[in-house]
Amino acid sequence: MTESATGLILRARPLTETSLIIHWLTPDLGRIATVAKGARRARSPFAGKLDLFYLADFSFNRNRRSDLHTLREASLRETHGAIRQDIYKLRHAAYATAFIEQATETETPLPAVYELLRAFLGCLCDGKTAPQLIFALELKLLLELGLAPDLGETNLAAGTKKIAGILMQNDWVNAQRLKLTDGQMAELRQFLHGFLIFHLGRLPRGRAAALAGAA
Repeated sequence: MTESATGLILRARPLTETSLIIHWLTPDLGRIATVAKGARRARSPFAGKLDLFYLADFSFNRNRRSDLHTLREASLRETHGAIRQDIYKLRHAAYATAFIEQATETETPLPAVYELLRAFLGCLCDGKTAPQLIFALELKLLLELGLAPDLGETNLAAGTKKIAGILMQNDWVNAQRLKLTDGQMAELRQFLHGFLIFHLGRLPRGRAAALAGAA
């Protein structure tokens, strides 16, 4: 049976000399994986349509015996090209996808997480990277997963608690514009480091790189 969806590409990796495995994040189907047969051939109908952070409408045949389905068609909607032109934006986006892959189950509807990632990628394309965007990403994802910290019960300084609340609840543009002191940056970084390990078992890969190069 053929199914249709809209999704963001989280990962793309070779399967054979001619085929790719594409990992998608969709609002209604959650995270799913598809095989794009022949996608690595020069004249493939998938040429130019399957790359990291691309947004596309696609159809696939569901495999009833495994969680690896067969991609039939893809219609590109957005490339988020600015992300691939800036290593720091790329690190931010890569960390976001690593967090989502670690913290969510496959084939479980994730409409809020999908919209969050889509807005985050748009923010990266339109503006500059900043450490507080990573903190906002973490807090917003924790909130959607039902794991958000009770800021009132933390040992964070009053000003840092206020900043964390704004990052959790406000939009990406406001998060980007916030001015944090060096002390608030250090406090939030350390607090979320420990909080993520406690709730997820380990840090999602790429956190240090994403924070190290943020402008």
